[in-house]
Amino acid sequence: MTEKLLQYIWQFQYFNARNLQTTHGESLQIIRNGRYNVNQGPDFLNARIRIGDTEWAGSVEIHIHSSHWAAHKHTGDANYKNVILHVVWKDDIKAALPFPTLELHSLVSNILLDQYEELMQSAQFIPCQQHILKVPNLIITAWKDRLLVERLQQRSLYIETLLSSNKQHWEEVFWWMLAKNFGARINADSFEKIARTIPINLLAKHKNHLHQLEAVIMGQAALLDKKFEEDYPNMLRREYNFLQKKYQLKKAHAPLYFLRMRPANFPTVRLAQLVMLIHESLHLFSTIKECRDLKLVEKLLSVTANDYWHYHYAFGEKSAFKKKTLGRQMIHNIMINTVIPMLYAYGYMHSNESFKNKALYWLEEISAEQNSITKGFESLQFPVETAYDSQALIQLKNEYCNYKHCLQCSVGNWILKGGGSG
Repeated sequence: MTEKLLQYIWQFQYFNARNLQTTHGESLQIIRNGRYNVNQGPDFLNARIRIGDTEWAGSVEIHIHSSHWAAHKHTGDANYKNVILHVVWKDDIKAALPFPTLELHSLVSNILLDQYEELMQSAQFIPCQQHILKVPNLIITAWKDRLLVERLQQRSLYIETLLSSNKQHWEEVFWWMLAKNFGARINADSFEKIARTIPINLLAKHKNHLHQLEAVIMGQAALLDKKFEEDYPNMLRREYNFLQKKYQLKKAHAPLYFLRMRPANFPTVRLAQLVMLIHESLHLFSTIKECRDLKLVEKLLSVTANDYWHYHYAFGEKSAFKKKTLGRQMIHNIMINTVIPMLYAYGYMHSNESFKNKALYWLEEISAEQNSITKGFESLQFPVETAYDSQALIQLKNEYCNYKHCLQCSVGNWILKGGGSG
């Protein structure tokens, strides 16, 4: 038994509540079990009980053993002066307290305890993988909806911190997040650091001059620090040296990694594609906000790096001809990790449901991501069809399953109530 499980049992009243008696033999009726307290003080507030013929209103404190009241130094603590009931798993000391005690160990179903033990001892991909396919679809659907909103709200709070650091400049935050997204997992932080060294008004000023734009971004990434045999990178290098002095640009000194990476994902290629996206767009976030059709956004993001990159993956190293077009999978990755979180955050912070709903609808139109988490659920024959599914399941795995927060999970709740038995 754990205190978290005991709190859960009390919160949802998963025990035999007929003919209850306190440890001193008094009849007990629970009128209202109280509201779970996430702050300091008793576990449940605003409870109401009847002892004999007397009704009491106040707080409920939960412990594994009654001796924990003294061990946790609640005696004399003003936060606990309003306690009307002490709920314990076992009354180990028969302590004389100024309020009654209820012992639960003989009132709780063994099925619940066995199921909880099974979940906690599981070493599988998810603790409940023996039961998850039995869970009613209505529960799964409602829980995925909540998980997805939870994930997007977490991202909204992160975006809010970015906005607080740049005087609420949405386009600039979008630029930072977009650059980070282009860096993928390995170079994400470095790409964001590079983006933060380039003011968005500088990008706007030079966006129509492709070579100047590429010179600034490649130069700030420290990719033009040496002389080359080819004319193109040397031209960019000269352009960058001029612009760096003109705008007094300071490099981010963010390392970029090429090893164990497919050439199409080299940071040089991704930065060249990012350059072209900035070159071909105008007020990109504002434009996306006005788009009603996902296909229009996909078209905006469908860019190809300039001609030099048709024959290169890195400066000065020729390769076979291949256009460096931003692929559909990468476009969807940008939609999922930058466009949709920004849209949702905008709606969330401006209390505008239309932007939030558009973000959710677009997730339903995008194919599910392919990663270790989605593949894990697919191996269980669990349906993962759209980005709506994959984002919800990533939240489930990372925030609940990995930490075995089954008591806070709708699937875990269904199993603990006996749905997974038999």
